[in-house]
Amino acid sequence: MTPITEVEGRRVALSNLEKVLHPATGFTKGELLHYYATTADVLLPHLRDRPVSFLRYPDGPDGQLFFTKNVPPGTPGWVTTAEVPRSEGPARMVLVQDLASLMWAANQVAEFHTHQWVVSAPEVADRMVLDLDPGAPATVVHCCEVALWLRERLAADGIEAYPKTSGSKGLHLLAAVAPTPSERVTEYAKGLAVEAERVLPRLVVHRMTRSLRPGKVFVDWSQNAARKTTAAPYTLRARPAPTVSAPVTWAEVEACRDAGQLVFRAADIAPRVQDYGDVLAPLLDEGRAGPVP
Repeated sequence: MTPITEVEGRRVALSNLEKVLHPATGFTKGELLHYYATTADVLLPHLRDRPVSFLRYPDGPDGQLFFTKNVPPGTPGWVTTAEVPRSEGPARMVLVQDLASLMWAANQVAEFHTHQWVVSAPEVADRMVLDLDPGAPATVVHCCEVALWLRERLAADGIEAYPKTSGSKGLHLLAAVAPTPSERVTEYAKGLAVEAERVLPRLVVHRMTRSLRPGKVFVDWSQNAARKTTAAPYTLRARPAPTVSAPVTWAEVEACRDAGQLVFRAADIAPRVQDYGDVLAPLLDEGRAGPVP
């Protein structure tokens, strides 16, 4: 029988609590649910009002991985959903608005991915993202070097950037921007990536072509496209260990000298939040959103 628990007045089914999902550490589904419950205060503000795509891994990272964008069958009626535009026609997606819907969604065993816009203004971005992806033998150390250059370049345009780990091997830079059509933000982000490659030719590549990427950092600007999503802050990732897309401070980026320095697991996040709070909280302040040049 599937256990039923009450979360903020909602009945939520939580299943297979002893199932091991991250085999490198024996991390179970029960531990995954506990992680999301205890991280909700900092995670939910970054999900709220943003349609969520789920990268599901119900049998762990070695099992089947698949994206769920439409509202899944069996979604409780109290979970908020919204119609969003798609090239093939409107679709309905989930909004994770509160602790109850977060726990229901976490029970699906998924990474949380969001658009750079909120549901009230589809395809009008209020965030920009640059995904720094190292091609071996490059590592996150090289990503940090690129991130520091991008921070200064963005600051020159009046835009303040904030870093987080990807939860895999790279870094994400996020910035709050004044509401701007996603197409324009994508164009601006691409221009930054091209400029970074011109200034740092031995370190950066702006094209996705695999043959160009070994030993360099691919600055992926394309995730600003209206239909694309990026791993949300604080989401667990479908990796052998329960790594997290964790906000980091610029001091940590500046001090990074080893690829292992910026790897954070579920158990690391509560102490970090206690020490730093939500490093990405400024992204939630509309007053800090800079205009896109």
